[in-house]
Amino acid sequence: MTTQIIYSKESHKHDNAGHPENARRLDVILEEIQKSPFVDDLSFVEPDILPEKNLYEVHAGEMIEIVKESSAAGGSWIDPDTYVCKDGYDVARLAAGGLVMACKNVLSGKMNSAFVLTRPPGHHATRDRSMGFCLFNNAALAAHEITKTGKHVLIFDPDVHHGNGTQDIFFDRNDVMYQSIHLSPYYPGTGSIDEIGTGAGKGFTINAPLSYGNGNSAVSQILDEVFLPVAREFKPDLIIFSSGFDSHHLDPLGGLKLTSNFYGELIKKFQEIQPKIVCTLEGGYNLEWIGKCLVSQLGQLTGNKILFDDVASENTNVEEVINRIKSEIKEYWKI
Repeated sequence: MTTQIIYSKESHKHDNAGHPENARRLDVILEEIQKSPFVDDLSFVEPDILPEKNLYEVHAGEMIEIVKESSAAGGSWIDPDTYVCKDGYDVARLAAGGLVMACKNVLSGKMNSAFVLTRPPGHHATRDRSMGFCLFNNAALAAHEITKTGKHVLIFDPDVHHGNGTQDIFFDRNDVMYQSIHLSPYYPGTGSIDEIGTGAGKGFTINAPLSYGNGNSAVSQILDEVFLPVAREFKPDLIIFSSGFDSHHLDPLGGLKLTSNFYGELIKKFQEIQPKIVCTLEGGYNLEWIGKCLVSQLGQLTGNKILFDDVASENTNVEEVINRIKSEIKEYWKI
């Protein structure tokens, strides 16, 4: 199977060496990809930049102008967590544009699947606020673009932090489903079980807030009993993975206990629902393991499963979470 890697050296311009979300993340990812036994099966492609007008279809004008002006001024901090570098505005548009391009390529059959090495990440960016290391919401911009053709998109988010921005943007829509597993209580404080959408979007947001120490088994149980049956009924034309690897058990900003090999298993589970999958890079800050987590997903996407020596003990108790989710969404889905 042909898998496309969307990557530009321009992404390295968005950098602050003292910040967890820095350009070194891409360096170690690329090094790990080059070591993989299936590197020759990958197609590396430069991203297209997202037209400025597309930003305004998802984000507020004031938010966009703050990023644009900060970038033109040589860079600044939007909040204590989120920085903009010189050229950051264009780098962020490249990240979003690359994901849009990848989604269109996979939907058209040009590629079987794709992984977009996006920086900066996106899932915390709301309609009107850049935050949580994120300038614009890459997954939301891509999903919105795809829905213009009448397609339905599922966004699955396994980042340790809840993707409050993605949820915010699609909370009242039924053409995009958002499913998230995340640590709770934790930044940004959203993602409770009763946050299921509003209006036409009711039932199309599904959150599984996990406890410290939950890992592979707990997430598998949630997927098998809730997320996958609902996804099957939703019938997405495309699945976007907001691939956050800070849910790995050794991540310094984490608290969940997923192993590197499990990220590939996540892909496998969703391939049974819809094989057209595009991944976009979100969190992940352990430089020894982020590349291995990503390569695990690439291996599954290309049909070349790869395993690393990586185990973790976990807390498996998620029955209460599952029962509460089912109670919230049973009116909308057959579970």
